[in-house]
Amino acid sequence: MNKLHLLIFLLLISINILAQKTNNIPPQKPKLVVTIIVEQMKPEFLNRYWKKFDNNGFKRFFYQGTTFKYANYNYLLTQTAPGITTILTGCNPSQHGIISNKWIKRINNKTEDCVNSKKYKQIGFNKDYDGAIPNNILTSTINDELKINSPESKIYSISLDKTSAVLSGGHIANAAFWFNTNEGKFTTSSYYTKELPKWVNKFNNKGLQDIYMQKTWETLLPIAKYTESLKDSNIYEFGIKHKITFPYNLLKLSGNSEKNITNYNILTNTPYGNTLVHDFAIATILNEKLGQDNNTDFLSVIFSATKNIDDLYGNKSVELEDTYLRLDKDIAHLVDFINQQVGKKNVLIILTSDHGVSENPEYLKSIKIPAGRFKHNYSIALLRSYLNAIYGEANWITAYMDKQIYLNHNLIEDSKINLNEMQQRVANFIIQYNAVANALTSSILLKTSFNQGLLSKMQNSFNQKRSGDIIINLMPGFIEDKTYLVSSNSGYNYDTNVPLYFYGWKIKRNIITRNVNIEDIAPTISLILNIPFPNGTTGQPINELLNN
Repeated sequence: MNKLHLLIFLLLISINILAQKTNNIPPQKPKLVVTIIVEQMKPEFLNRYWKKFDNNGFKRFFYQGTTFKYANYNYLLTQTAPGITTILTGCNPSQHGIISNKWIKRINNKTEDCVNSKKYKQIGFNKDYDGAIPNNILTSTINDELKINSPESKIYSISLDKTSAVLSGGHIANAAFWFNTNEGKFTTSSYYTKELPKWVNKFNNKGLQDIYMQKTWETLLPIAKYTESLKDSNIYEFGIKHKITFPYNLLKLSGNSEKNITNYNILTNTPYGNTLVHDFAIATILNEKLGQDNNTDFLSVIFSATKNIDDLYGNKSVELEDTYLRLDKDIAHLVDFINQQVGKKNVLIILTSDHGVSENPEYLKSIKIPAGRFKHNYSIALLRSYLNAIYGEANWITAYMDKQIYLNHNLIEDSKINLNEMQQRVANFIIQYNAVANALTSSILLKTSFNQGLLSKMQNSFNQKRSGDIIINLMPGFIEDKTYLVSSNSGYNYDTNVPLYFYGWKIKRNIITRNVNIEDIAPTISLILNIPFPNGTTGQPINELLNN
């Protein structure tokens, strides 16, 4: 080989090496952002089941991404709707307005669902089912800002539950998809579009939902290996139709037959509900060609069966452990698919939860930990009698809802009673119960600025237009006396602390131990995408990610 041929050969090798290096360089911004929200997941669950997870599921986020050991919500009423909205808006319920899953509308004293709409309908069915709208979010969301600044970007959200789907989609999503359990099909609201895309109809017609309904839920591993949980049969479980032991024949439990499936609600209480969402997410990425051009797309995927199963069986059940082992495999496959379809360097994935969860108070009491249930119906009945004795027989209380007491403002005004005085009387009455730690009036929350602690979290949950006259905080370990085994909806660490991982794109392996607020997610994504913050943002960008 002469010198000229050698020079050309070396030049070609250099060009090839340079091309390979260039192909491995992440783009200036991700082509696809994916938020994976696992409902009612707290770090304790991942730590407990860690040894049984595959390397490419939850562990992948830890070993290949940035882990936040102490990520927290900074408000009191930790529920699904406020949690998901906080992730997308970068602010607390006091700003974005989704204070709870439901609240009382003052103008007519009627309950208002945070997304439900009778004006808009679910599409794809012969029957009329109420649709849903995101209009109750009072601020813009991160995906709204993306769509405004890049109109060609595609925004989709997916969940079993329409509340989760709609709130995570934002105001101007292309569509928010959820699973209609009456029809056994994915749908969306006429708010977004007049008809379902053809690929959605094709997906529904494949009948995956029927295949899952015909399954028997058995443990993934031999049941003797579920040593991180209590025994399969124990007194701290409620179960599906009071069945609390494996195996679970879904058709039998649902009252359906193989030839006549009329109710798919059972799927939402089993791991197969999560798998169905996983299937639909992959179909969405493929058919909508997400991440395939230079306009960043945004996809929210919410796994909600975890919450449903936890509510029925509790934190230490074999059922919940099996659900997480199966979800680990679903997430591993979903991320593998995204990496293959879009490329790891082109996608930014955020994995987190809408809130944590309490322990079963009966279990805590059995091991001598202070705990219990607040008998709110009994307490409010006594409160009504107390107010009648002072102010006369009347309907002074409009409603009690999720640790909030709504007073009848019109009646109080007509009776020429001082509202602040009545609010304080109510707070003084409620605080006498052993289960109650704090009771603050709206008057105090409007006049006082609390900078830290639980009183600050109560204030961050308070919105003047939608919140009750009195907000209640229970003692640690106490929950409201309702039909579920466990609950969130408090400002304590077990409800506010959630897992948070960033993965893909330029994200390096790192572990952040300082406190990070969940409202910091949206402004961080904004800077990565070079778009404005959502307009109500109070969170701060996470510098450790921006310096990668």
